[in-house]
Amino acid sequence: MARLLDGKRVRDEILAGLVPRLERLRRDARPPGLAVILAGDNPASEIYVRGKVKACEELGIRSEKHTPPSTVTTEELLALVGGLNRREEIDGILVQLPLPQQVDSRRVLVAVDPAKDVDGFHPFNVGNLVAARAGPRACTPAGILELLRRCEIPVAGRRAVVVGRSDIVGKPMALLLLHEHATVTICHSRTSNLAEECARAEILVAAIGRPALVTAAFIRPGATVIDVGMNRVTDRATAERIFARAPEKLAEFDRKGALLVGDVHPLEVAETAGAYTPVPGGVGPLTIAMLMSNTVEAAERRLARCFA
Repeated sequence: MARLLDGKRVRDEILAGLVPRLERLRRDARPPGLAVILAGDNPASEIYVRGKVKACEELGIRSEKHTPPSTVTTEELLALVGGLNRREEIDGILVQLPLPQQVDSRRVLVAVDPAKDVDGFHPFNVGNLVAARAGPRACTPAGILELLRRCEIPVAGRRAVVVGRSDIVGKPMALLLLHEHATVTICHSRTSNLAEECARAEILVAAIGRPALVTAAFIRPGATVIDVGMNRVTDRATAERIFARAPEKLAEFDRKGALLVGDVHPLEVAETAGAYTPVPGGVGPLTIAMLMSNTVEAAERRLARCFA
């Protein structure tokens, strides 16, 4: 039976490690400050931001939420970011994506002070990642690396395959694994023989946004499989395809009208992999934990400069 990699346990370990650092910051200076920009009326984004604000409250990080309307312009968002950049008590700025369609998201993200970029998306911080220099890392890939370390999954010398080439997960994940001395392949929608490429992996990271695409044919027996996907399945035919051998899950679908499914087939991965992350409860909890970690680190760096 495959080993289940518990993201909630690792999240709790990461957050517990932040507590003494936060106590020092409050004693010697002030608590960290995080500003979150949530533009428009995206229900999924509202849920994500709610979780981030709640995590701040539980840890004692001061947070504030800015909610421009869906009609906000690029220039208005740039002015908001500029104001937050200038505020000394704000250590981290998070721009929740996606932004409304009329907004130039790239201009807004680049406008964030790199020292306050707790998402690790600014080109300056991406450059630091490429060069293996210190700086904030994209939260989901950084959380996955923490999961592998804390679950004692060897990375050095292993063959790793990352499915997905997004700037948020795929690319930074590949670089982080490369810096840990894995041999890394990036696959995407144009990759030929995708299943064959994935089946070579000793560590497989799926971040493609397609429910249960990665089946047993993609998984090398005994591999470690990290499922980044969070797909809400509302079509019963799709639910039947995935859970044909799990009548209890189909009954749950009929009660709720939807199920949360990752990019990896949840039944076949359990039968084939050596270790894997569940959905939910795997990668998701780690993203917010690493955001909190990035915010604490940003406050430590900024305050160290102030008192240097």
